[in-house]
Amino acid sequence: MFEQVVFAGGGHRCWWQAGFWDVVAPAIDLRPRVIAGVSAGAATACLLYANDTRAALAYYREALQSNRRNAYWGNLLRRGRRVFPHAAIYRQALKTLVGGEHFRQLMWTAPEIRVQFARIPRWLGPRSAVAVGLVAYNIEKYAWRSLHPRFGRALGFESEVVRVQDCRSDDELISLIIASSCTPPFTPIEYRDGRPTMDGGLVDNVPVDALDDAGGPTLVLTTRRYPQHAPVFARAGCVYVQPSRKVAASSWDYTSPDTYEQTWRQGCEDGEAFLRSFPALGGSPQVCPRRGSS
Repeated sequence: MFEQVVFAGGGHRCWWQAGFWDVVAPAIDLRPRVIAGVSAGAATACLLYANDTRAALAYYREALQSNRRNAYWGNLLRRGRRVFPHAAIYRQALKTLVGGEHFRQLMWTAPEIRVQFARIPRWLGPRSAVAVGLVAYNIEKYAWRSLHPRFGRALGFESEVVRVQDCRSDDELISLIIASSCTPPFTPIEYRDGRPTMDGGLVDNVPVDALDDAGGPTLVLTTRRYPQHAPVFARAGCVYVQPSRKVAASSWDYTSPDTYEQTWRQGCEDGEAFLRSFPALGGSPQVCPRRGSS
């Protein structure tokens, strides 16, 4: 029914997408031709084909038992120790959940998955780009609540898209996902082809531009509440679905695995509600053109 699917970014809010998918995909035989994802949304899309959501939730519950804080400020005075534990935890989680035999399963079963990341403006260095990018992102997130932000592009951040299927190893896949998720100070800047990258959400956290023009009926899964829109709404020919209420998990909280499961369960519940209302969507979904097209 949907030929293309978009997985927005959102850190651990993306467990909502996993719950929604686990309910909806088998019910409507969801087999997209193309998936576009950014940041943790890209990681979630890969997880759904490489592994099992419940196994991933169980992994995080065990892995986070020894992590009690999101910042270890005492490490500022300890050489070689990081204040933020996120990068090491995230990289190991990806290695465990989508690496090895799971990487082979992903490459065998998944449709084309396109991962978006951001290139920094040429007039900025990596450190200044971090500051400028995060200010721009938060202005649009909290002040304007833009569904598809424009400020990052206006400042010179550019989108780059790489296919999962072009990764030759699980290490290349992990590097690609981390490049798409790169959010200092939680994670250090990731380099690709000798150039720094940042979270693709700085260009657009809902990466519809990574899709094909006139590529077929499209489903867009956000992770954040946009109060000006209903839980299911149409925009530019796409069917958008957002959480029915604010999810329990926070993007970069690596201390509360209980909230991940709560967020996943909310995704399941919202998926069931979506299926009940599906006839009300008005028949077959339409084609999703890129922004700016008619």
